[in-house]
Amino acid sequence: MLLDGEQWRAHFDGYQREAFRFEAQPTYTMPKEAESLARFLRGEPKPAEHNAAWHQRVRGFVSSGRVIGRVRVMRRPLTDYQRYQLAWGIPGNIAAGEDIRILDLTERDLGIPDQDWWLFDDSSVVHLNFRPDGTQINRELITGDMRQHQEWKKVALAHSVPLSEYLKVFG
Repeated sequence: MLLDGEQWRAHFDGYQREAFRFEAQPTYTMPKEAESLARFLRGEPKPAEHNAAWHQRVRGFVSSGRVIGRVRVMRRPLTDYQRYQLAWGIPGNIAAGEDIRILDLTERDLGIPDQDWWLFDDSSVVHLNFRPDGTQINRELITGDMRQHQEWKKVALAHSVPLSEYLKVFG
């Protein structure tokens, strides 16, 4: 089942305990980020309101006692988009309360497919499907047995590190 617009927002916002994202694409091509990415690439300063709407949502989840986090896959050399995330995106998301870890898969394969997904309360999965250029195609609700995604989540968390640790080595 595909989730769009209000269906997606209701499914996302309806989680009770934990929302976890596995973020694997090297680049995301999103119209709402185009100007920010261009400013970053030009070396301009990050606007104070950068990603403010997401930060507000994260703070709301956290203040209601819910957990939100992700593991972000990196492979060196980093894409421009990954460098933008490390400098402008991820630090602000962490400050807002999102638990974000970095999984460097440059020289290893942990058997987790390069598929982006959200796991909600360990009971529902939504695959985020992308074109090769990073443009999102759709969001697909996956039903049935969640054990594979739960296992991939455990593996990703076990092999990932906090952003500060990653930047000490590769920053």
